[in-house]
Amino acid sequence: MSDSLYLAWRYIGFNRWKTLTLMACITLITVLPLTLQVLLSETERQMLARAASTPLVVGAGGSALDLMMSTLYFGRDVPELIDMSDSEEIWKTGLADAIPLYVRFRARDYPIVGTTLDYFDFRGLGFAAGRPLAVLGECVLGAEAARRLELKPGDSLVSSPDNLFDLAGVYPLKMSVAGVLKRTYSADDLAVFVDLKTAWIIEGLGHGHGDVARDGDTSVVLERSEDNVVANASLVEYTEITKANIDSFHFHGEPENYPISAVIALPHDAKSAAILRGRFLESLVTAQIVVPFEVIGALMQNIFRIKNVLDAVIVVVGLATVLAIALVFALSLRLRQREIETIFKLGCQRATIAHLLAAEIILILFASGVLCVGILLIVDHYSADLVRLIFVN
Repeated sequence: MSDSLYLAWRYIGFNRWKTLTLMACITLITVLPLTLQVLLSETERQMLARAASTPLVVGAGGSALDLMMSTLYFGRDVPELIDMSDSEEIWKTGLADAIPLYVRFRARDYPIVGTTLDYFDFRGLGFAAGRPLAVLGECVLGAEAARRLELKPGDSLVSSPDNLFDLAGVYPLKMSVAGVLKRTYSADDLAVFVDLKTAWIIEGLGHGHGDVARDGDTSVVLERSEDNVVANASLVEYTEITKANIDSFHFHGEPENYPISAVIALPHDAKSAAILRGRFLESLVTAQIVVPFEVIGALMQNIFRIKNVLDAVIVVVGLATVLAIALVFALSLRLRQREIETIFKLGCQRATIAHLLAAEIILILFASGVLCVGILLIVDHYSADLVRLIFVN
């Protein structure tokens, strides 16, 4: 058998291009479904890890998946909004802590996440540079957002207008970068975090005005008396919050009626979580309470159903590849007819021909197998980074 292997090795070495083509076909058709399985498993692990770390989410009634994509991954689709009072109600139950989120606006295509300082503790977010949020108009950047925007603490970032044809006069807000977070390889890396009040200022619920009583521009004054000065609509709202004008910023209406997109509820224990969910199910409120792990788990099941279709397609393509390889060997036998006749004339039996062909196939399959194992080991080792590159970057 060693003689057959030697002759087969010399033959495939001489016909290296045909051999490399066969190896490439076998390797690709083998490694493709296995690589897909590794990457999907890692994707499921990472997505479920973020969902599993978030016990409960409260949001408006409707699509639970849209609510999860907005709350966990800061997606572009904004779910129906709820009021800040829903967050306060969760606190009042004494069953859970509440972290409100307002994910609606963007800054140069990066999501602006309005929240409280509790969110940073909840996600375990540390600072690579700068400090946490302290005053109105400040923002904290995720690691990847800061890298792409080339911003650092002390720089400024302007929010993008929600609507280019906004007639309400809500101007973009120029925010000061207070800090940059450490890389977490999650959706937080691409986010711009602000205080809830800053998010409401971006929406136009809060604003600041110039001191028209002292301002020398009389064109903005509609009516003046000893006790009061009324300005007209030409009074310009500030688009940047500074030490000089921060005291002039104020809000209209009751804060409990201000909008938020969701509330992350952190029950004190499993019993508290069950009671809290039961209260939402029994009440007639329009909000819903969902378990992120269940919603994202159902999403991943649908993804794996799609994978089954892809596997079926790969199997069909694989069968076609096997038939093509068999055809190549059959044609090779015809082209090697004179070679085979020479072997017979040397006194070799038909079994020798079979041994030679088997040795060629074994060597090609062995080389393809080694290549497949090497590729799979590399993919498995870097699977986490590949998934993060696909979903985060």
